[in-house]
Amino acid sequence: MPKKKKKKKVSSKKRKPKKVAKVKSKKASKPKSKGRIIEKVDYSKVSHSTAVDQSDRHVPYNLRQSGPTQVEMLISTRVRKSPYWHLSMKAGCWRATVYNRIYHPRGYVRPEKGGAMVEYEAIKKHVTMWNVAVERQIRVKGPDAEKFTDYVITRDATKISPMRARYVILCNYKGGVLNDPILLRISEDEFWFSLSDSDIGLYLQGVNADKRFNVEIDEIDACPVQIQGPKSKALMNDLIGNQVDLDNMPFYGLAEAKVGGRSCVISQSGFSGEAGYEIYLRNATLYAEDMWNAVLKAGKKHNLMVIAPAHHRRIQAGILSWGQDMDNEHNPFQCNLGYQVSLSGKGEWAKKGDYIGKEALENMKKELLNGQKPYKLQLVGMELGGKPIEEYAPDFWLISKDGKNPIGFVTSPWYHPEKGTNIAMGYVPFDGTINKNGFPKGNVGDKFKVHLPKKYCEKGSNPVDAVVVDIPFTESYNPNTREVPK
Repeated sequence: MPKKKKKKKVSSKKRKPKKVAKVKSKKASKPKSKGRIIEKVDYSKVSHSTAVDQSDRHVPYNLRQSGPTQVEMLISTRVRKSPYWHLSMKAGCWRATVYNRIYHPRGYVRPEKGGAMVEYEAIKKHVTMWNVAVERQIRVKGPDAEKFTDYVITRDATKISPMRARYVILCNYKGGVLNDPILLRISEDEFWFSLSDSDIGLYLQGVNADKRFNVEIDEIDACPVQIQGPKSKALMNDLIGNQVDLDNMPFYGLAEAKVGGRSCVISQSGFSGEAGYEIYLRNATLYAEDMWNAVLKAGKKHNLMVIAPAHHRRIQAGILSWGQDMDNEHNPFQCNLGYQVSLSGKGEWAKKGDYIGKEALENMKKELLNGQKPYKLQLVGMELGGKPIEEYAPDFWLISKDGKNPIGFVTSPWYHPEKGTNIAMGYVPFDGTINKNGFPKGNVGDKFKVHLPKKYCEKGSNPVDAVVVDIPFTESYNPNTREVPK
C-alpha cells in the first residue's frame, strides 16, 4: 500500500488572519431581510395573558410570548410528503410547516440572501410558482352533489355553474368557521373542495354517514400549484395558450388543459391578490415531474421563481389563513366573512336552501343589525410602527389601549414596502361598527398600542403606535366581494 503523506503541522504563531476587502454598502431602496436573530427568552417567565377577553371561546388563543424557539422539524412517515415535495427540495426549499397533515414548503430564499422579501419582489414584478399540494382535493360526486354541497356551505351552490369556482365557507351548527376552501364545480354532478387547513374531508363524510345524500365523498389525487404575479398570464399563454382562451377566462373560471402532456384543471384564482392561476394536476403522484418541469421550462423567459405561498402579499389583500386569522370558534361576522352568510348573488343575501349553521348565523346577523354584540373580538386591519417585520410572527403579539393592559392580539403582521410601514390583521374588542351592507368592521381611525418583540421595537421594548385602517391594505388584481363594501 502507498504510504500516506503526513500533514504538515502549522504553528499557531505563523497563522495570519486573511485580509478581507472592504466593500462599500449600497443604499437600499427598501429594507432587506437579515439573518435570523433568535432572542433569548426566559421561559420560566412566559405566561398566558388573561386580560384579553376570550370568554366566548372554549379553547382560547395561546397568548404566551415564547418567541421563535430553535427546534428542528422531524421529517417522518407520520406526515405525508406531497408529489411535489422533492421538486421543492430541488428548487431550494429550506424550511417547511405542516398543513392538512402534509409537509408545506414555506421558504426558498434564506434570510442571509434577502429572505421572504426577495420572494415578494418576484411576485410583484415577475411570476412565481408555489407548491400548494397541501390543499387536499375532496371530491363530491353523484346525483345529489349540488344538494349536498348547498347544505354544507353558507352561500348558494345552485348559483355556481359547471366549470366555475367560488370562494366559500363551511360552518358548524353554532356558526363557527370550519374551513374556507375554493369550491370547483367540475360538472353538474361533481364538486371539488380545495381545502384550507382542517379535516373537512372527514367532516363531509361524517355529514353523510347515513347516506341520505346520493353522493360519494373521497379525496382524489389531484394536487395544485399556483402561478402568481403580473407575468402569470404570459407564462400560461406559453404553457396552454392554444388550448384555453385566457383572454376571455373569467375570475374563478375553470378550463380543462394538458400541461406537460398531463390532464389538468386550470382556474384563474390564487392566494395572493396578484394576477394568477392554479393548475390542478390529476394523478399527481404519477405525473408530478411532467407538469412541474413543463411550467419551469415555459417560465424561464418570464423570470419564473419557485417561492413559498406569499404570506406578505395575502395579508395586503386581506386574505385569511384558517387557524391563524380564524378557526372553528370564530363566526364569519367577526373575521370579515359576514358577506358569505346566505350569499345568493352579487349584493344579495337571500339563500333559500337550508344549510348547516343557517339558524345561528341569521340570528346573529339580526342581533348585529339591532346594535347587539354577540361576540367579544373583531378582526381589524392596522398600520403600525416599529422596524420592518419581514418574517413570520412566532406568537400572537398583544394589543393594548394604554400600552400596559392587553385587550387583543395580532394574527398576521408584515411590512408593506409600498406604504413604508408595517401592517397587520388582529383582534380587538368589538365596538359595534358595521359597514353600509350591515357587516361588522373595524372602526377606522381607532388607535392602539402593539407589543412587538424587542427586535422590532423602535425604542427599547416600548409598545408601538397602531391605527385601524380598512382591509384590504392593497386592492387585489381581481377584487373579491369582501373588498368592495368598506
